[in-house]
Amino acid sequence: MFESLTEKLGQAMRNLRGVGKLSEENMEAALKEVRTALLSADVHFKVAREFIDRVKAACVGQEVIKSVTPGQQVIKIIHDELVALLGEGATALSQKKPLKIMLVGLQGGGKTTTAAKLGRLLQKKGYAPMLAACDIYRPAAIDQLEVLAKQENLGFFADRTSRDVPAIGVAAMKEADRTSATLTIFDTAGRLQIDEALIQEIKDLKARVQPDEVLLVADGALGQEAVNVARTFHEAVQLTGLVLTKLDGDARGGAALSMKSVTGVPIKFVGTGEKVGDFDVFYPDRMAQRILGMGDVVSLVERAQEVIDQKEAERMAEKMRKADFNLEDMLDQMRQIKKLGSMESLLSMMPGMSGVKLGDEAEGQMKRTEAIILSMTRKERQNPNVLNGSRRLRIAKGSGVGVSEVNALLKQYAQMRKMMKMFKGGNMKKLMRQMGGKGGPGGGFPGMGGGMPRM
Repeated sequence: MFESLTEKLGQAMRNLRGVGKLSEENMEAALKEVRTALLSADVHFKVAREFIDRVKAACVGQEVIKSVTPGQQVIKIIHDELVALLGEGATALSQKKPLKIMLVGLQGGGKTTTAAKLGRLLQKKGYAPMLAACDIYRPAAIDQLEVLAKQENLGFFADRTSRDVPAIGVAAMKEADRTSATLTIFDTAGRLQIDEALIQEIKDLKARVQPDEVLLVADGALGQEAVNVARTFHEAVQLTGLVLTKLDGDARGGAALSMKSVTGVPIKFVGTGEKVGDFDVFYPDRMAQRILGMGDVVSLVERAQEVIDQKEAERMAEKMRKADFNLEDMLDQMRQIKKLGSMESLLSMMPGMSGVKLGDEAEGQMKRTEAIILSMTRKERQNPNVLNGSRRLRIAKGSGVGVSEVNALLKQYAQMRKMMKMFKGGNMKKLMRQMGGKGGPGGGFPGMGGGMPRM
């Protein structure tokens, strides 16, 4: 989402190279570019203006620290201001049990999906969730919520005959008590735009169920309009938090940088994809790092700890240490990495890699690699040395690729084995020569093609 903003901020900082002292004169052009970048990202104009004023006040007159470039020094100041703008510290939900959460927002913002995502996330934290269907207008809204609840093994309540939304909410609380649910999430109706009927309905529902949290679910692509939406809902029902959805899209990200500042309501969660697991607690410092191209290694590690089987990882590490790594192991490794998300989403969390665009070709290459290995017999995967010409031709036909792609994969595999044997033997000098020399092994993930993608 923030690629364009990251690129423009980086360009502004590069213009400060060679500056010995930060002054109003040499800062003016750079901060003008920063302001343009913020406005281009759909940040509210008042928020952008106040942000620039604070950065200027913090920068001007500062001596550039030795061994630190002016660009780096300004990036540190901008980082701190971004964290303040987004909301310092992770803002936790109420710790009450049982806990009641009401989701509000416009139609199409992703409330129903967010209800399931939030339920799944809090289930891992020890809650027993129940999803309450309070959207009686959108066709199939109740059915969608029920399907998601069953899919994630969450409790579900609906009254398909009643048109009294507050009464449905009260009935849902009674059902939660009966089933010992410790978390009730109320999925409310939305409209294409805010109207009096919508506001009155959520006011009435809130009055009857007395939620501990009222979260506005907002589409990250709304831009400056999201600020007006947040303000209106906050005035009506006193929001306790914001949930930004669709941060994996190509929206410009202005909502994330504006809503907290204008409403004073913290962003608590972000939706980063279509899958139910693509949902994270919002950390302002981590988001600021990603915007500035510093990556988000902490979130990457947390995601890995959540989805990767620890025993399997230890088994794989031991096989690599012993140089006992076959194509079946390569397939298992690829599947583990796929659980982390798309390659581009992983790169966005790595420092300096947020601007890298792999495109569909990289994902397609990984799928072809998987198809090639799956077209082999178990014996062939465990002992690739038996793959003669006729076997390679059969595998190519079975996976829908050319023999050259099969040969390229086997060549990469051979290079990996060679490097592992060097580690095993402790011959690091030879390994470093190979990696540094022109004829050394190609980089990249197996099946992705050698070398680093272009920036």
